[in-house]
Amino acid sequence: MAKHIEPGPFAYFEGDYVPIEKANVSILTHSFNYGTALFEGIRGYHCPDTNNVLIFRLKEHVDRLVRNFAILCMNVPETRADIERICVELVKRSGFREGVYLRPIGYKCERSLGPKVHDVASSFCCWIMKLGDYVDIDSGLDVVVSSWRRLSDNAIPSRAKAVGGYVNSSLASSEAKQAGFDEAIFLREDGSVSEGSAMNLFIVQDGTLITPPPTADILLGITRNTVMELASKELGIPVVERSIARTELYVCDEVFFTGTGAQVAPVRSVDRRKIGNGEPGPISKKLQDLYFQVVQGKVAKYAHWCTPVY
Repeated sequence: MAKHIEPGPFAYFEGDYVPIEKANVSILTHSFNYGTALFEGIRGYHCPDTNNVLIFRLKEHVDRLVRNFAILCMNVPETRADIERICVELVKRSGFREGVYLRPIGYKCERSLGPKVHDVASSFCCWIMKLGDYVDIDSGLDVVVSSWRRLSDNAIPSRAKAVGGYVNSSLASSEAKQAGFDEAIFLREDGSVSEGSAMNLFIVQDGTLITPPPTADILLGITRNTVMELASKELGIPVVERSIARTELYVCDEVFFTGTGAQVAPVRSVDRRKIGNGEPGPISKKLQDLYFQVVQGKVAKYAHWCTPVY
């Protein structure tokens, strides 16, 4: 079931902060007709101790967005620093003192015909909404390997959060949920594991954390990067990036997803095969606990990952 959007009162649109109901694009817009837009999903966590909102890894999200503009030949007037300020300002203007989700978007704003990315004017916008848990992160997810294949880097690159590419994610997600599962796992054309419909994937085998490499048609996830660093540096867990075969999902000790939306979400079954004892595993839970301490600013070593709003 899709998350109901509870937007903030303002958005950043066409160079200004405007009431959310005024932030609209025409049906003639290039990005609406061809999916020529890129976005980021950024979380802000409410810290009860200070009653502040901490935006998690804002700089890294903005850097990824701006770097990926090159893929769609985008030039927007806003700089990295501008986009960071816009995100903070939108939380302030919303007045939210709870979990939030920011959606900065670079898009082809021209009203023109023709599927191309060069010589088409681009613009930048951003909106905000309230957001709690996106998926069940406590009891474990029941997932299925999708019949849909992950788009390859030479088709629509998953490393860029391209709007048009999310048709691929939507098909896999709906197939899984209509069949009674919580989520889907994508395979690549060669049959190896890629990621979830909109999240990265890890397995645990004999105490080692294993995840598909950057060349496996995955999004280079910021939460993925966070978990890999926390696992190796804080918990002493070996981390390996390598190809994962489908059947490894059935015989490993643990499986979990990571992502801005998913956070750290354990998996309890794959294709109706129980993983471990059918409950979130010990390493998944340790990483989840540490992750939530970090995003709420409770680990001084990683305070630089958290941008306070107020």
